[in-house]
Amino acid sequence: MRRRAVGLMFFRFHYLVPDGWVGLVAAVIVSRETNELLSVYATLLRRWQTKINLVSSSTLENLWVRHIEDSLQLIEFAESKNRWLDLGTGAGFPGMVVAIQLRKTPEATVHLIESDAKKCAFLKEVARETQAPVVIHRARIENIVASIAADVVTARALAPLPKLIEFAAPLMERGAIGIFPKGRNLDSELKMAKLSTGYSFELKPNKIDPEGKIVLVRSWVTAKNGAPIE
Repeated sequence: MRRRAVGLMFFRFHYLVPDGWVGLVAAVIVSRETNELLSVYATLLRRWQTKINLVSSSTLENLWVRHIEDSLQLIEFAESKNRWLDLGTGAGFPGMVVAIQLRKTPEATVHLIESDAKKCAFLKEVARETQAPVVIHRARIENIVASIAADVVTARALAPLPKLIEFAAPLMERGAIGIFPKGRNLDSELKMAKLSTGYSFELKPNKIDPEGKIVLVRSWVTAKNGAPIE
């Protein structure tokens, strides 16, 4: 099979397989169509960034690695679960990226909670243009999280780990797994988080940020019905 490198601004490697062109981004296989939809997302983000502050301007030059690849890598820790909740999603990282990747997965749904109206308007436009399977909730996290059915709870650059556990507790206590990328302050956050009894913590390497880790959080509490809410 002949190999050649193309489209390197999007992917680290490309190779040809019988089904067509695919790319490898942070060890996640994405199709050509997914690549195109992620490009649409990135284009919309750059356009809206001139109107509202969606991400730090200093990260725009490295948007694909800092935000898109960093979000895609979380999928492998979800244990094939397809109902996600992204707390305080902001510009849609990681939730919108996950939704674009899972858009053809049966019953996949990604709930995005964001209280800012302008950011919600941006997310709605991305959803329209990419047909990502998202449900956008303009609300405060604490006012709505318990009513959402999800098997995976995530958040990126939102709050210290103990606060994330507090936010996600209603779902984790019903069986959901928490997937939280954290940076160099993890040691102190983890020490405080472990004061909350009833949770287990597993650290995974962050393939994008060598100084960071991905924290998997599970509750030891058994729900009355043994499963996330329907």
